[in-house]
Amino acid sequence: MEELMSYAWWTFAFRWLHVMSGIMWIGHLWYFNFTQAPTVPKIPMELRPAIGKFILPEALFWFRWGAMATLVTGLILAWMMGELGQTIRIGIGDHNAHMTSIGIGMWLATIMWFNVWFIIWPNQQKVIGLKPASDDEKKAAARLASLTSRVNTMLSIPMLYGMTSVHFY
Repeated sequence: MEELMSYAWWTFAFRWLHVMSGIMWIGHLWYFNFTQAPTVPKIPMELRPAIGKFILPEALFWFRWGAMATLVTGLILAWMMGELGQTIRIGIGDHNAHMTSIGIGMWLATIMWFNVWFIIWPNQQKVIGLKPASDDEKKAAARLASLTSRVNTMLSIPMLYGMTSVHFY
């Protein structure tokens, strides 16, 4: 009985860590795309350096580590629930809508995580001056990071549906 209570507590804890991490990640993603991107052009030029120097590095820190924590806690939770293999396979062969839904959400989140760590972040480092880059390289990096962020925003909608719709089956 005590083992069962401990297991229930740990799965509860990881579920909440996963949800909180996901809110941190997707909240920042939506902030970048729905608030910051349309607002920055309206900010006077003399005030814009503050964004790149203070706001953006901090927001990108929580954005990328929110993505990492979401992925890691999600994988741990799926493993704890005994669903990791089935969700990786997207429930193929199981005829299980729950595993298919979670699996699709998981794969979309993994693609989004990859985009954060291997496309958006390396390009943003050039934009904010953490990596040396010419003005043309910074412009290209900003465009690629922005486009990839928009792709992630679009992927976040079916990803969130996949991850939450299991509660309706």
